Amino acid sequence: MSTELESRKALRNARRVLIKAGTSVVANEDGRPSLTRLGAICEQVADLHRRGIEVIMVSSGATGMGKRLMRKHGRMNMTMAEVASIGPTEDIGQDSDFAKRARSMSGEFGKLVKRTSFNRVVNSEERPHTYHDSKKTYDSACAAAGQFEMMNLYSSLFSQMEISAAQVLLTEDDFRNKEHLNNLHYSIERLLSVGIIPIINENDAVSANRGYTAGDLFSDNDSMAALCARSFACDLLILLTDVDGVFDRPPCEEGAKLLPFYSQTQSVGIGAKSLHGRGGMDSKISAAQSAVKPGSQCRACIVLSGADLNAIRSVTSREYDANIGQKGTLFATPESELEKQAIKEIEESQAASSVSVSDVAHQMATASRDQARKLQTLSHSERKAILYAVADALEAEKESLLAANKIDLDNAERDGTDIQLVRRLKLTDAKLATLSTGIRQIADQPDPLGVVKAKRELADGLILSRITVPIGVLMIIFESRPDSMPQISALALASGNGLLLKGGKEAAHSNEAIHKVIGDAIERGSGGKITRDVIALVTSRGQVADMLKLDDVVDLVIPRGSNALVSYIKANTRIPVLGHADGVCHVYVDKSAKDSSLVSKLVVDSKTDYPSACNAMETLLLHKDTLETTAAGNIAMSVLMSLRVAGVKCLGGPKAMKSGLCDIAAKEMKCEYGDLTCMVEIVDDMDEAIDWIHKYGSGHTEAIVCSEDSDAGEEFLKRVDAACVFKNASTRFADGFRFGLGAEVGISTGRIHARGPVGVEGLLTVKWQLRSSGVNCASEYAGDDAPKVFTHKEL
Repeated sequence: MSTELESRKALRNARRVLIKAGTSVVANEDGRPSLTRLGAICEQVADLHRRGIEVIMVSSGATGMGKRLMRKHGRMNMTMAEVASIGPTEDIGQDSDFAKRARSMSGEFGKLVKRTSFNRVVNSEERPHTYHDSKKTYDSACAAAGQFEMMNLYSSLFSQMEISAAQVLLTEDDFRNKEHLNNLHYSIERLLSVGIIPIINENDAVSANRGYTAGDLFSDNDSMAALCARSFACDLLILLTDVDGVFDRPPCEEGAKLLPFYSQTQSVGIGAKSLHGRGGMDSKISAAQSAVKPGSQCRACIVLSGADLNAIRSVTSREYDANIGQKGTLFATPESELEKQAIKEIEESQAASSVSVSDVAHQMATASRDQARKLQTLSHSERKAILYAVADALEAEKESLLAANKIDLDNAERDGTDIQLVRRLKLTDAKLATLSTGIRQIADQPDPLGVVKAKRELADGLILSRITVPIGVLMIIFESRPDSMPQISALALASGNGLLLKGGKEAAHSNEAIHKVIGDAIERGSGGKITRDVIALVTSRGQVADMLKLDDVVDLVIPRGSNALVSYIKANTRIPVLGHADGVCHVYVDKSAKDSSLVSKLVVDSKTDYPSACNAMETLLLHKDTLETTAAGNIAMSVLMSLRVAGVKCLGGPKAMKSGLCDIAAKEMKCEYGDLTCMVEIVDDMDEAIDWIHKYGSGHTEAIVCSEDSDAGEEFLKRVDAACVFKNASTRFADGFRFGLGAEVGISTGRIHARGPVGVEGLLTVKWQLRSSGVNCASEYAGDDAPKVFTHKEL
């Protein structure tokens, strides 16, 4: 933002500021202090101090630091036998000389050592308190140990800047007791008056990190910071946390937006709290609202990321720095002039934002349609050249594509992205090679455009034809799966369609890199006749809901992602949707199946070849006769053993549990697990299997395993109502590439237009062409004495 909002500008006039640093800011995940973040905080506090601004700090992190210290000293006090018994730890390696000596001595001295170690005190079952009580008292000891280390660190950092700090440990009683509170006020004011920075923390060594209720004054350092801001007449409270501010939903979710201002009536989704500490975003919101409640001299609170090394400076420096920008979420006292100004700014911003994601997408879709109309006029050989250029570019630029993909993978690991999305996110050399091969297959197919599907003579000299044409502009919304983009782009180019793509934020770098490679290849392969606008990538961070309103410029939506995404899109757009919400695929093992090794091979492949794919087996149905032991063996037990050896967790349906085939019951009969989990159920016959599939399946892909000479296979193929039905073949064959389509834009479980893997043909519609020799008028064919008559002859 080039200019600063007036509501933020007012904060720079604050004369007394309280800064609270959360545990996730002060310490790393292993409990060790983050010197980078702490150093930056101390530098920014020093800047304020030199300008004559009074600073009070509330710092978490002591307990986390203390735990590491307590573990270290606890191990130093262990007996040799105890060291051997607990095995390797982060401090004692499996192969260290100390560990080896401990193991060798444990047998000799294990029974002789009588003294009680730290390890025994912590874990003894004979101690007089409950586990919950011991946890609190243990944390109290950790807090006491960590406070000294934390203050030493602050003292060392501030001393480099010629600033002194003082430690103030508080409990709730210090605020309830009038005499204590008066002494506390005097201490804080006196410290500030002589230029010493008070660093406040809860005295957990006394309060024992106990559980809190709604009646308590504070329940964590966030609420204590709010209480201190009010009690010590601070103008501004800054809460440093591990995210950029308050979002309208958990920031890890697609489409989450940072709120620049939080109104008192706001409602947001709250994600998980940080690994250490007792707070979380919910506690910070409550604390911020408490700090600025009516009657408090603290008129504003900012929640922002402590990982940003300019966080405090962005709020409190003398002048606004556009390079640093506006950060965090503002809370203001209700009905105050500051709140009124902030609300006014938000309303003005919303009104001025005429270019929303839908507006950007609308412009892109319009440009894509224009280029697509040029594309369909090119000859088949020209479109083929474009496709070959794209395939060659994916191979030539694989290093840059894999590098961009690695950034997304690293971000996903850092953000704790769902493992299924991570699996779909990863690109490899093999994937890129397969994509290039598939695109060349598409290029080598016959021209799909202008194919005459029907031709009829209406009358003498009047010929009607129905030919294939592109649908128009396709909108593809996909989560993760950056490999979807080349497949979909190739199919669109082959079929003459324009494309509007919206990928998930978890694949942002991969998508942009792939889009650039494809765009360059299109312009190069077409000799400049077609621009990269024919395939548009929407990178604006906005709601999918906005794009679903583009029914005037988008002809078909194809969602590629989770059940929730597909269901949401189907329920919230007037644009036709092609796709499937679920991939609940079944494999039914018929009683005629005799070779247990072949049955097991097919079932294991269906589940484990790619567990997160929509065509992976989710439910295994076993004919009851497969449980019997015959000369050929026990089919059911062999299959389950093979699944378990492959790492598959088998959950049991009602009959499977009753027979003892499975140990853990399935919670629901219809579930797309998307990992190495499947459900197993027993059926009496094929009729019951088909009824089960129709009741609990999703119409995606169903397979039967039977003997070659059994009639069951053909009957199953005929009777099962699904997009794909297989006999003695893995469900994983339900794929556009394996079907010889070259690629697919998705798999449709609908019944209109396209069903199953959707390739080029599924992206076409038709138009009618009427050719007349001479002039023909409809009136010439009307009435009993019409001069012309219809012949309606098929040609």
